[in-house]
Amino acid sequence: MNAISYKIEHAPSYAQLSLKLAANQTVLVESGAMAAMDTGIQMKSRVKGGLMKGVGRMLGGESLFISEFTATYPGELLLSPGVPGDIQHYKLSGNSLFVQSSGFVAASPTVQMDTKFQGFKGFFSGESLFLIKVSGQGDFWFSSYGAILEIPVAGDYVVDTGYVVAFEESLSYSVELIGGLGWRGLRTGVFGGEGLVCRFRGHGKLWVQSRSLVPLINFLRPFRSTGR
Repeated sequence: MNAISYKIEHAPSYAQLSLKLAANQTVLVESGAMAAMDTGIQMKSRVKGGLMKGVGRMLGGESLFISEFTATYPGELLLSPGVPGDIQHYKLSGNSLFVQSSGFVAASPTVQMDTKFQGFKGFFSGESLFLIKVSGQGDFWFSSYGAILEIPVAGDYVVDTGYVVAFEESLSYSVELIGGLGWRGLRTGVFGGEGLVCRFRGHGKLWVQSRSLVPLINFLRPFRSTGR
C-alpha cells in the first residue's frame, strides 16, 4: 500500500487539504468536501461497508455516502472541510483512533470507519452520542473548528467536552463535573462558567481544538433575526 502524498495549506484558520494522487491511486472523501481536482481524477459515490455502516455514519454526524476518487493518471485533489478550521493527518498501522462526529475528511481505502455509541457519557456531556472509530492501515485526515493541538497524555488530563477532537484507543475517558460531585462541584461549574469535562487516563495522543462552536453560537444568538 502506497502512502498518499499530501499538503495541508492555509492552516489553522481555513485549512485545505491537497492530495497528490499517483496513477490508479484511490482515496475516500467525505461527501461534499471536494473543492477542485484535475480532470484525470474520477469520482463515484458509494455506501462504504454496506447500508448499516452507512446509517451508523449518519448517526455519527457523517454523510450516508462516501466519495471515492481514483486517479487515471497523476493529479491533484483539493478538499475543504465544512467549517473553517484546521486539518490533522494520522497514520494508522493496526491501531484505532476515535474522532468527534463530523470530523472525517479523507482516508485511504484500507481504513475502516465505524460508529461507536458513547452511551450516557455522550448524553451528559452535551456532545454527540456517537464517535467515529477509525482502524486498519493507511492515511487518515480529520478536521475541527479552530486550530488543532496535539497533546501527549501520560497519566490524567482534563479537557472541556466541547474541545475534544480525537484520541488514541490507548486512552480511556470519563465525563465528570470539573469540581467533582456534590454541591462544591455544582457551584464551581455554575459560577465558574465551566461545566462537564472529559478526564482522559493512560498513555497516548489526544487532539483538542482551540475554539468551540457552542460559545460562538451563543454569542451570535442575540443578533439573529426573529419573527414578530
